[in-house]
Amino acid sequence: MTRLKELRKEKGYTQIKMQHLTGIDQSDYSKIENGKRYLTYEQCRRIALVLETSMDYLAGLTDEKKAYPRSGSLGNKG
Repeated sequence: MTRLKELRKEKGYTQIKMQHLTGIDQSDYSKIENGKRYLTYEQCRRIALVLETSMDYLAGLTDEKKAYPRSGSLGNKG
């Protein structure tokens, strides 16, 4: 997950900061960054929102870092 680490560092965030912003435990986040654990859908979504990118970019499906235009209902479930 080199893209994940690169984006985090570009933002100037530590893994602890990512824990606070995403709710993902720092040890789990570290394992995700180092390829020792896979992202869940919800973790990927949270990280993409925090790092202002797309889930496709994090998954390596596109080389475009810029996030897609966001829907106003992202925080709403239902």
